[in-house]
Amino acid sequence: MSTDTPASAPAESAAERYLAVQRSDEFAGLRRALRGFVFPMTVAFFLWYALYVILSAYARGFMGTKLFGSHINVALVFGLLQFVSTFLIAWLYSRYADRKIDPVADRIRAEIGEVTHEHGPRG
Repeated sequence: MSTDTPASAPAESAAERYLAVQRSDEFAGLRRALRGFVFPMTVAFFLWYALYVILSAYARGFMGTKLFGSHINVALVFGLLQFVSTFLIAWLYSRYADRKIDPVADRIRAEIGEVTHEHGPRG
């Protein structure tokens, strides 16, 4: 029999550290920053998509309006703009994350890394 501390003790201290980080103001700010971008952008994209679907269902005359030549109409342009808006949102999120989210997340990860690297790599 040994009087050494059990192997689960470091895991408990790591778990406590994770809980402390989760309760920190810095982590709360990180979550607020993420939600501040994701929720409004999700609502905006959903409304844009719903507009496309509703117009396609109930405003067929408008959506069938020819814009260029005989095959390019409003519906096709709106459909292609769905792809454009998706890529635009991804690009905007990337820029937003680089400025507002990643620096805070890196600081938090570094703090947690001090605990996890003592007992081997995690990930």
